Formats: sequence, C-alpha cells, structure tokens
Amino acid sequence: MYNIGICDDGENICTSIENMLLQYAQEKNIQVDTNVWYTGESLRDYLVSGGYLDILFLDIELFKMTGIEVGAYIRNQLDNMGLQIVYISGKASYAQQLFKTQPLDFLVKPIFKEQVDEVMDMALKIAKKRNERFEFQQGKDYYYILMGDIVYFESKGRKVKAVTVKAVFEFYGKLKKVAECLSEDFIVIHQSYIINKEYVFRYTYEMVELVDGTILTISPANRKSVRDRLLREE
Repeated sequence: MYNIGICDDGENICTSIENMLLQYAQEKNIQVDTNVWYTGESLRDYLVSGGYLDILFLDIELFKMTGIEVGAYIRNQLDNMGLQIVYISGKASYAQQLFKTQPLDFLVKPIFKEQVDEVMDMALKIAKKRNERFEFQQGKDYYYILMGDIVYFESKGRKVKAVTVKAVFEFYGKLKKVAECLSEDFIVIHQSYIINKEYVFRYTYEMVELVDGTILTISPANRKSVRDRLLREE
C-alpha cells in the first residue's frame, strides 16, 4: 500500500490527478490510498498529527502557506527526508527555489497522465530501494535500519557512525565491510566517509554538502570516481 497525497487549491486539478493515480494503480496492480487537501495549512496539520505519506503532489501557488513553505516545513521542522515531493505549478520558473527541499520532480500544469505515470514509476522504484535494510550489532543486540533513511557513514577509530534522517547510531566495525553491504545509492568518498547520493545537495571536486548542511571531504584518490558517479545521476 502506498499513501499518496495531493495538495492543490483547485478542486478540478486534485480530482484529475487523483483519477490518474487510481488508473495507474489499476494498471500496475498495486494498492494506493489517496488523500486530498486544498490548503498548505491543512496538509501541514495532518503531517504534524502523525499522518504518513509516501508521495506528495504539492502545488506551489497555494494561498497563505505556499507549497515551497510546506516543503521546507516537511524537510526542516519535521525532519522528513523520506517523503517524495512532486511539485506542481502553472509556471516553470521555480527550479532554484525548490532545490533545498529535494523534490522528486516538478510538473508544469496542465498535467497529463503520461507525466504522472513516469513520476510514479520513479517514485515506486525509489520506495522499493528505501525499504532495503542495513543490519548492525550493538553488544548482543541486532538492529535494522532502512537504507533509504541513511544519510552517511563515518569511520571513527574502531567504530562506525551511521547518521540517519532520524537518529545517529554507533557500532564496532570497519567502513570497508559496511560498504560491501550497501546498495548502489552509496558512494565511498573517503576512507572515513560513505554517503547516500540521494542526500547530496551540492558538490565540488574536493567536497560534498549534504541536505542537512554537513560538509564532507572527498579524498584525492576518490575525486574522479565520485564526480563520475554524481554526474551520471544528473
């Protein structure tokens, strides 16, 4: 079951997107639960109260609380980096403003079924990868965390620190062994760091900046391979 939200102040737009999503679900033989909001405030209240969404189609030009403000609230106040946001707008001039909220895509109205299908294909592929788990041991206890929630790993002496969107974990181990257990979304950038490319906000030849503001150094030996990997995903 995938929980999908639609937030737009136009009732016709919401109905149209909802119908496209339900048709997509029928064609792909998957289950979806759709929820609709007409204001950013009502959507925000739903999420604050513990409501869960996998994918959100979010209009930018909402009254009062704009879609950009809602997206920033989701990322910064709720610390929710897992919700896949698809911005929708009647204008094509918002790309720079959306960068910080790490949207999955940006659709310009009018929206057609082919666009929704393409976005959903991508969203479900990402959701499937995010459900892969990483296992580690602390003492006698074993823990499992979703790989999609892991921002980066850092080697600290005999320990490895796993920084996720919700918490930080430390366990005894070697970064090289950790790398062998990870999905293709992870990149070794230094003998002390492995990053999840999904959380890269900015990068240069010498460093990467992650969406939470963390800046990590790329070692000279890894600079070409890291650049090639990141460029390949653009």
